Amino acid sequence: SEIGKAMVNCDDSGPTVICLTSAMMDPHAGLVATGRVFSGRVNEGDRVYLVGAKKDYRVQQVSMYMGAYREVVGSIGAGNIAAVLGMDLARAGETLVSIESKETMIPFESIKYVSEPVITIAIEPKYPRELPRLIELMDRLAIDDPNLVTKTNTETGETLLSGMGELHLEIAVKFLKQYGGGLEILTSKPLVVYRETVSEQGVVAMSKSPNKHSRFWVQVEPLEQNVIDLMESGALFEAMGHKRITTALREEAEWSAKEAKNVWSLEEHRNVLVDMTKGVQYLREAKETVSSGFRWAAKNGPLSDEPIRGVKVKLLDAKLHEDPVHRGPAQLMPAIKRAFWGSFLTAKPVLTEPIYKIGVSVPHQFVGDVTGLISRKRGRIVSSEQKGPITNVTGFLPVSETFGLSADMRSVTSGHAFWQTQFDHWEKVPESISVDVIAGIRKRRGLPEEVPKANKFIDTA
Repeated sequence: SEIGKAMVNCDDSGPTVICLTSAMMDPHAGLVATGRVFSGRVNEGDRVYLVGAKKDYRVQQVSMYMGAYREVVGSIGAGNIAAVLGMDLARAGETLVSIESKETMIPFESIKYVSEPVITIAIEPKYPRELPRLIELMDRLAIDDPNLVTKTNTETGETLLSGMGELHLEIAVKFLKQYGGGLEILTSKPLVVYRETVSEQGVVAMSKSPNKHSRFWVQVEPLEQNVIDLMESGALFEAMGHKRITTALREEAEWSAKEAKNVWSLEEHRNVLVDMTKGVQYLREAKETVSSGFRWAAKNGPLSDEPIRGVKVKLLDAKLHEDPVHRGPAQLMPAIKRAFWGSFLTAKPVLTEPIYKIGVSVPHQFVGDVTGLISRKRGRIVSSEQKGPITNVTGFLPVSETFGLSADMRSVTSGHAFWQTQFDHWEKVPESISVDVIAGIRKRRGLPEEVPKANKFIDTA
């Protein structure tokens, strides 16, 4: 392609293509997006397009780095590192192109991080009047450190901060206090992030829109592990375009041609929406609304209000009102959500928990104490290797069992152990404790004690 040749030749006269590698908040300049110019030039005043965010901007300022400082220049050509101002949605891993290339540019692969947030704390200012300042600082923090996730629970009003572990969150809170200018912050005890998923195929669930004029028939089933792996490795993502998604699913995941070419949405928590309908009137016009409803439903599941993960959602049939006024987002999104949840609750839904991989280096006389401690915390040992006087123990441990692990490890080894943890995978919560875990989450979030039944969301003809 023209863009490909320009990038290979690092051509100043080609289309502008920039891969953003960092986005940092500057207290004076605002958001500074930094990246390499692979082809073309970026000039102050240019109209550019963020491929992932699907938004166009006008470049307010172009700078180049001189050591730790930025020098404002009017234009920067291919092969250089540029700092660009004026794009509030710019993030590390984004692709920035000239406005003329917005339809033809295939984006760079998004940056994938080794871990994902598995522990959450609720955070609030001591004085309510300082809440806007706190939210502003948290948004800045999430831009500077993409491994942190901030969100506000609209139902409870809680401001939540999620990170990779207790230490990660402690450092984040220290940052908020340091840059808050005397901001006093209250935090809750750390809470584990869970995910909801299904064990088998659910029934075909039909749900009507609130005005009863539109209907959807939906069926859910577990998403194949190889598709989840593709999404987690960064080889499959929504911004790569319909054609490349189809090819990846056909060749890498061995999906049928019909399913692969009809994928409508790849949701961030590893869920996929597939259109399996035939000849439904007005459905193409409602594609974005239906996809938004799917993402809305996956954001908080019916079991415990935790995100849904690893589910394939098939849209089997639909009946839409001919008048666009009667099939707007307020009508179609709740219908899709109810049908999704209805089928989900018939598919043996389960809660999954994050699992750390733990490595412990300890003198061999303490190996029994370490393995015993890990076993008592619902963990399992996968290997034990002796190197001289030190034994390296490797195992897996539920994140929920790691609170206070430092003190326990020091206690059983008299301080002789060196250990570290890293998020590894999600695993089904044992049936013996899952009911209590779900009940605890629902109580904490102010939800009814009993998990809703599927028939609450499934309508009859």
